[in-house]
Amino acid sequence: MPYLILALAILAETIGTTALQASQQFTRPLPALITVIGYGAAFYLLSIALKTFPVGIAYALWSGLGIVFIAAIGFAVFGQKLDLAAIFGMGLILAGIVVINLFSSTATH
Repeated sequence: MPYLILALAILAETIGTTALQASQQFTRPLPALITVIGYGAAFYLLSIALKTFPVGIAYALWSGLGIVFIAAIGFAVFGQKLDLAAIFGMGLILAGIVVINLFSSTATH
């Protein structure tokens, strides 16, 4: 269950950040509202996940996966391009997440 709560926090943050881009600097009301709700839900769910996960591990997973998901959404939805260095760096982020989950004794299993 802790991983589900953290996954929902990541999803909410990803929705909030996507809506932030769509809000055009908070000039469009509906995406701006979705941004506020998304970030509120993300932080609430992250606070619940912190009952189980150490803050460093939870934040590493939350922010790392959020970065990768937002980059993919930016490419697919907003036409934002990534160069090879950005793709390589995100691959390293994903590799770090795998290492944490497979080998760290501080991650919740």
